[in-house]
Order: sequence, then structure tokens, then C-alpha cells
Amino acid sequence: MSRSIANPPVFHLAERDGPRLTLRGDGAEVVHIFVLEPDIVRVFVLPDGAPVTPRSWAVAPGAEDVATEGRDRFDVSGFSAPDYAVEQTGDRLIVTTSALRLTVLLNGFFCRWEMAVGGAWRPIAKDRPTQAYNFGWWDEAVSHQLVLREDERFFGLGERSGAMDRAGRRFRLSNTDAMGYSAATSDPLYKHIPFYITLTGEPSSAFGLFYDTLADCTFDFGMERSNYHGRYRGFTAQDGDLDYYVIAGPQVADVTRRFTWLTGRPAFLPKWGLGYSGSTMSYTDAANAQARMAGFIEGCRRHDILCDSFHLSSGYTSIGPRRYVFHWNRDKFPDPAGFAASYRAAGVRLCANIKPCLLDDHPLFEEAKARGLLICDAAGEPYWVQFWDGRGAYLDFTNPETLDWWKGHVDQDVLSVGIEATWNDNNEFEIPSRDARIALFGAGAAAASAKPLQTNLMMRASRQAQRAHAPDRRPFLVSRAGGTGMQRYVQTWSGDNATSWETLRYNIRMGLGLALSGVSNSGHDIGGFSGPAPDAELFVRWVQAGVFMPRFSIHSWNDDGTVNEPWMHPAATETVRALIALRYRLLPYLYDLSWRHHHAYEPIVRPTFVEFPDDPECLAENDELMLGPWLLTAPVVEPGATTRSLHLPAGAAWLDFWSGERFAGDQRVTVSAPLERPVMLVREGAAIPLNIAEQHFDRRADQRAFAVFPPPLGRVDGRCFEDDGESEAWREGGYGFWRVAVECEQDRLVLACHREGPTPPASEVLTVLLPHGETRPIHAASGRVLSDRADSQWRVIEVAPA
Repeated sequence: MSRSIANPPVFHLAERDGPRLTLRGDGAEVVHIFVLEPDIVRVFVLPDGAPVTPRSWAVAPGAEDVATEGRDRFDVSGFSAPDYAVEQTGDRLIVTTSALRLTVLLNGFFCRWEMAVGGAWRPIAKDRPTQAYNFGWWDEAVSHQLVLREDERFFGLGERSGAMDRAGRRFRLSNTDAMGYSAATSDPLYKHIPFYITLTGEPSSAFGLFYDTLADCTFDFGMERSNYHGRYRGFTAQDGDLDYYVIAGPQVADVTRRFTWLTGRPAFLPKWGLGYSGSTMSYTDAANAQARMAGFIEGCRRHDILCDSFHLSSGYTSIGPRRYVFHWNRDKFPDPAGFAASYRAAGVRLCANIKPCLLDDHPLFEEAKARGLLICDAAGEPYWVQFWDGRGAYLDFTNPETLDWWKGHVDQDVLSVGIEATWNDNNEFEIPSRDARIALFGAGAAAASAKPLQTNLMMRASRQAQRAHAPDRRPFLVSRAGGTGMQRYVQTWSGDNATSWETLRYNIRMGLGLALSGVSNSGHDIGGFSGPAPDAELFVRWVQAGVFMPRFSIHSWNDDGTVNEPWMHPAATETVRALIALRYRLLPYLYDLSWRHHHAYEPIVRPTFVEFPDDPECLAENDELMLGPWLLTAPVVEPGATTRSLHLPAGAAWLDFWSGERFAGDQRVTVSAPLERPVMLVREGAAIPLNIAEQHFDRRADQRAFAVFPPPLGRVDGRCFEDDGESEAWREGGYGFWRVAVECEQDRLVLACHREGPTPPASEVLTVLLPHGETRPIHAASGRVLSDRADSQWRVIEVAPA
């Protein structure tokens, strides 16, 4: 429709149907307001009265998935639909829940939002008074503009380059293969998550905005200025609908948890997916690829490097220099099944690279074309894109026949060979032209309007194939690209990063941005993927930082043909081996955090300001992060450094993990930062589960301990989720918990250890580690103390639990 800005629409409340209020304009315009939860209110703006995209694949409240064909945008199932009040005074409509209050100016449609904080209503956002929405005034683009406050900070949008705070910048969300990107400045990148958190200078003021769109879109956080509109920030999409959700805090942690819940329960992946994963393009691109791959296992065994998986790069599918998904190069891999079995016998799972684009001479191309499985132009011919060393056409995952074809080939050509996991790669679907068309489950649409949907449906189909092939095992998948809700399926990483100290620094912030956006199971290519090989110092520092990210993979395509391997710098190999051993020592903590991410939507890694919202120093740009609520790490991101300065958040005391030295919070300290060990500060009152068993590449073991850091007075509570780490038995009660409680009295520690849950841990002994400086005697409130001794780092208490 077309309308003059001199004649804005005038709305009236036309209908109230449960959680939905329908406002109709004096033309075709319709706005639906949905009160979904006390802290979630949705606004659905339809300039022509009907949705352009009637279904959503992003919204899955508390669910593990959505239907293949998506969710009707008027479906409110899964939401509590709470009571709410509606009041109309003149040309104002006021909608009130216990957490949010929306005031709508009906003449022109203008929204003002308030949030309940401490028993009072606090203003949090308001639309720009001039053309906040596009009711057909200029073009078909979707637009939402809000007033910009000077004290606002913005976090989220998934993986973005540069500072954590997005204020003053503009970002374009358009899934892009950004190989060798600048982690400080490049845009766009791989993910499409149109969600961000606003935080003002006032305490307890966080709220979220999520725009449910599949279209390429732009977020401007005050970069653009106008003489006519004042300071503003906003969202613009090329097509689709304006369908946005306001999520009340009041803390950042509240918003992140709620957004994760809204877009779907994170996948609970197998424990081995948290271990070290080897990877490089060089092995599979070599003429003797199978021998090179065998050499990796030999290297791990020779250097005693713990390893759980290897990401098999696409060279295994090559014909010449080009890549052909589902094709095994039998010259390089004469015996794929034997090769896969050799890795599995060594305890290393293979995760095979698969790509959603068929080159024009692919052995399966003509079949896919004849069956209508490809994205085509208006004339029905394959829509050609540049892909690797030639031209190709993407598969259309919005066609049910394509989904079945894909799942069949994943099973036949990957899983049945003995590969256990899939690496969904090069799946950005870079399709700029609107001439390309997709099936969209019978609705038909421009391919450019739904690129992240293709990506999510690809990983979803791969996951379904894996579940069908091995229904008793949890599927493990990774994906480079993705859209909102991708946490339901995969682990991810920040793509093909460049080897530099700058990348190391800003990758940390990219991972935290993803975690705030619901996608917490992520990491980076340790050592850098593209560019020169890292020198020994940079490599070790990158490994140190990687120890604390959920995904731990060393991957590379170095300019000089070398490979990023744990033993790439002989003088540093022992240090790297010990750091990887530290990663495995921390695995019970990481696994428990993964369970919490799945079960309670808590991010695994998080900025310090998430845990300490009342400390303004935590909002300053920094290179620090929290692993869960208890462990603070500060990676070294500058060459030549032997110490690390960091801010210790207020509201807690801190202990050095290595020495037990105690520090007061709310201060800046400088600590030793040798290459041999990362900076680790533990929040006083923590009980961190560890695996203290001696482990070797060919001999794994698990012995549970809790590193307990008692306060002078108070209580410590620790918990650790336990199951077999791989099967689906946890769904039927095949899991339990270790629980540790310590009452800290002036002259003693009262210790209680329990095994709980439907299937409690089987071990008869639990070890409690205390810092050397903790000399108070132990009294067992339950169970028995078997021994109390000291080693080089800890006071070691062995307990027989009740």
C-alpha cells in the first residue's frame, strides 16, 4: 500500500482474543499485540493487513524443535498467556502485565515501554516520534526506529566484530563466508541472530528486542544521524514482516535466559564434544590423506595428547581441487570404513565436513536437478553461485524431497561408513538476487528472503539423519553458519578467523556476544585458521584461552602449508599437552554447565557484567570472561606479556586457582601470567567439579573431585551432573548428581557429600580439594572422612559419601 507521511494511520482497538489484541487502522493496516508472558510482549505490524511470511522457524518456547514447515505466527501454544490489563484513555491504549507496561499512541502508532523494577515503573524505550514504522511511505522495506538515549549500551546480535558494546556502530546481518575476517571490524559475518539487549546507565534496566525475521537486515545503534529525527537507533529489513518481541529483564542474565527459552532449548550434546578436536585442511588435501590422518593419531599417542574427535575437512570429497559432498576420493581414502574404524579404535570420533552446494559437474548434480531439489531461477533452471573453484547450485532445504534426499545421503555416505558426527560447513547460502526461488514448503518465495532458514534446516536434517542412524546416541553436530534457534541443533564456532593477536582478543568478545544471544556452545579455531602459522607464544596463548570455551578445536589452513597441531612448536609441546590436560581436568565443570545451558537456559560463558550487574567497572571493555558463575579467566592477548592486569568484580572475594591466594573484590590486580598456566581466579564460595584421574591418550579414567574455596563464614554448595555422557538414557532417568555442602564456621568446616538423582553416581569415594591455606579441621556431617593430606597444590580430603 502507499500512504503519505502527512496522513499517518489512526488505529482503534478492534478485538481482544485471549493474549492477542488487534488494532486496525483507517486503511488496510493491522497491528497485533500479543501478551505472551508477564515479561514478553510481542508487536506484529502488518501495513497491508496480512503477513508476508506467515510462519516462523525461530520461536519454540521451551521446546527442542519446531515443525519442519514452521510455526504459524498466530500460534500462541507454549506460552502462559497471563492475565493483563487494557485501558484506553483518549487516543492512548495502555497494556499492563506484572513486568511490562506498553502505552500505544493510536494516532500514527507510537509505542512507549516501561518495566517494573522495585515496585515502580521505569521507562526503558520509546519509538521515534517521526516515522518509527514504515506504513508504505517509501518502499516495501520493514523498519522500526526508536529514540536513542546517550547512556544506552547494546549487546548481542550473535557473533559481531569489535567491542562487546555495539553502541555507535551499524551491523548488517547477512550470512557470509568471511574467510580471514578482521575480528575487530569485519561485517557481515556468519550468523543471523536479530536480537540484542539494551542496558541503560540505571541499575536493573536491561531488556531485549528480538525481531523475528529471516531477511537480510541492518541494525544501527546511533551511527546514523539526522537533523529531522533526532538521535535514534533502529532496525531495517529488506523484506518480510515487522514482528518483534520485547523481553523484560531487569538483569542481562534474565534477558538472555528468556530469549534462549523463547527460541528453543539448547541441544544437550555428548560429553566428548567438549574435548579436544583436531582439524586441518592440510591432511585431507594431501595426496596421501589417509596416511596423514593416521599420523595425527600417532602424534597424539607419541606426545600423549588427550583427544576425543577430529573434524574431517572436505578434501576427503575432492575430485582435483574441487569439493563434491557425499563423494569419497578413493585415491586418498582407499578404505573409508577401515579408516573410520581405526580412529574409533583409538577413541577418536570423526566429524565429517558436508556442504549444501553441488558443483555443476557433481556426480549427483543431474539427479538433483531432475528431481527439483535445487534452488532455481524463475525459469526453473539452477541458480548459479560461485562456490569453491567453480559454479554450483544450492540445495533447497525448504523442499521436503530435498530433506529426504539429504538425510538419505548423510546416512549412506557418511554415517554408514563409520563417521559419527557431521560438520555442516559453507552453509551461508550467499544468494543476493531475488530471481532465485525456493519452495518454502509450497508457499514459494525469493531465496534471498530466507537464507538463515536454509542453514537451520540443513543442520536439522543432518541431526535427524544421525538420530535415525543411532537412536540411542546423542547426535553431535557443528555448523559454521546459522540463524536464530540454531542452539537447538549444534555446536558452532566463529568461522575462518585470521591468525593474529587482534583476532585472539576479539574472538573472545565474539564468543561472549553469541552466548548472550542464546548460542553458548561455541568456540574458535585455536591458533587461527587463515594466514601465517602462529608463533609459539601466540599459539600457547590461544590454547590457554581455548581451554575455557565450550568448543575446543585447533584448526588451520596456513599460508605456508604448515599445520596447527599441539606439537607444531617442539619447545612448547609439553606446555600445550599440559594445557589440554587442564581442559580435561575441567571437563566435569564444563559438562555440568552444558547441562545447565540445556536445562535452565544459562549461558556457559558470560561477560563479568552478567554475574556482577551492580559493578559498573565490569561494563568497561575488557578481555575477561566468566566460565559459569564461579571461574574468572583473563586470557593474555598481547605478545611478550608475563603478567595480566584485570578487574576483580565487586561483591565477591577471589582466590587464585593455582596458589590459593585471596584477593578482595572491587579492585584491579596484576597477577603472574606464565605460558605454563592460564590466569584463573575463583569466586570465594565455589565448589568446582573436576576430573582428577591420571589420563593418557590410550588410557582414560574419571575420578570426581570438587575444588572447594570456602569463605571465612558462610556456606558452600556444589553440584555436578553425572550420566554416561553419550546416550539418550538421561531422558529416562539415567542421570544423577554429586552434591557437596560445606558449612564454614570460625573453627571448623562441616562437610556433607551426597549422591542424588534417579541414577546416583556409582563411585564410593569423592575427593574434596581445599587451598593449602585452609587449615580448619573437617567435621563430616554425613559420610566419613577417609583421609586428609596435602599435595603440591591442594589439601586433599577423601570422603565416603552417605
